[in-house]
Amino acid sequence: MNLLYQIASRPAYLVTAFIAIIASIFLAIWLILPGPPKTLTIATGFPEGLYHQFATQLQAELAKQKITLRIRNTGGSADNLALMADPKSGVDLAIIQSGVGDPSRYSKLTALAGLFYEPLWVWYRPEAFVKDGRSLQQLNQLKGKKVSIGNEGSGTNLLSRAILKLNDIELTQLHLLTLNPDEAISQLRKGEIDVAMIVLAGEAPLLKDFYQLPGIRLMDFDQAEAYTRVLPFLKRVDVPRGIVSIAHDLPKEDIHVIAPTATLVAHSNINPATVSLLLGASYDILRNYSRLQKPGEFPSSKGLDFPIDLDAEIFLKDGPSFFYRHLPFWGAVWLERVIKILIPLLIILFPIFAYLPAILNLSLKIRLGRLYRVLKNIEKRFASSRDADHLLTELNDLEKRIERLNVSLIQSKELYDLRSHIALVRNQLKQAK
Repeated sequence: MNLLYQIASRPAYLVTAFIAIIASIFLAIWLILPGPPKTLTIATGFPEGLYHQFATQLQAELAKQKITLRIRNTGGSADNLALMADPKSGVDLAIIQSGVGDPSRYSKLTALAGLFYEPLWVWYRPEAFVKDGRSLQQLNQLKGKKVSIGNEGSGTNLLSRAILKLNDIELTQLHLLTLNPDEAISQLRKGEIDVAMIVLAGEAPLLKDFYQLPGIRLMDFDQAEAYTRVLPFLKRVDVPRGIVSIAHDLPKEDIHVIAPTATLVAHSNINPATVSLLLGASYDILRNYSRLQKPGEFPSSKGLDFPIDLDAEIFLKDGPSFFYRHLPFWGAVWLERVIKILIPLLIILFPIFAYLPAILNLSLKIRLGRLYRVLKNIEKRFASSRDADHLLTELNDLEKRIERLNVSLIQSKELYDLRSHIALVRNQLKQAK
């Protein structure tokens, strides 16, 4: 109580205490709302794939904002998912093929956006299917053939297994190989395998290596719509003749393929500013990805396995916030942090502001109360001693103390009341002389 009394009775203490409270709350909330990290790590895939190409372009965009993006090459989506699930991996982001992970098992992961379609291309040597009319029309024709379903740890491997299972094909009914893309190309070229199944986006640099192989054809998934009904994470994509390569006329006719979606995945505690930066950069990058998707179709919030991050959903729906549209990135970051701090701070301090006049008035009353005690003491001593001259000197000192008081206009009435009471006592003293 004594400390509160001292603070209330001295305005300087009151102001100092007020500033200290504001500073403490500001610092505490500032620490609770950290800024975006300056370094991020993304898991991609093989250096020849579109995952790596996209990450390289993203790296260049983030570098413009003084943020470093480290790229970790992996065997593919399954490896990326394992890295994201491992808290010791140091991986912050990953590109993961839809359908690879069960979201219920990875509750701490969130999707930021779908990036592009990744069709399952089934490349085959026509001479391996002479008995079937030199074309591969149904996957049940693969029985007894030498088939590569993608390397372990890749999304290709997982999707291929799921597709074969839908066709009632046991892996033991195939001469099965789990080759990476380079190995599959090499063995197709040498005629050592009959079929290579691989998941690649239309813009993937590696796709060129496949369509340049002489005598290789692409399978048409004429049951594509049925696959998408059974496996909802797949999308039917229509591939027009020659879109893969006009020079090589691939495909040689309009075909249908089934395609999962490459998804940018992050940890659920990702900084909102980082989300805005990543998605803004993705828009710029994906503007040139147009072979198999409509302009503006990606980045997208549709068809995602993992629950979408709230800030990402807002961004994809409404675009960047006002600050990110009109300010440099770091300026917008700091301004948004200040606003996020000020709102709860004002909620806390509003009652204090409402009661501040009453607190200041209490401070004045306490100070005036002290002066009134001095005045009352002078009046009491005059009644007993009648030493008017000495008491008049004390009254003059009391008035000098009043002159040093700094009060607002609203509080001046209290001061004038005290002065009138001093004048009353002075008159009494002068009459007694």
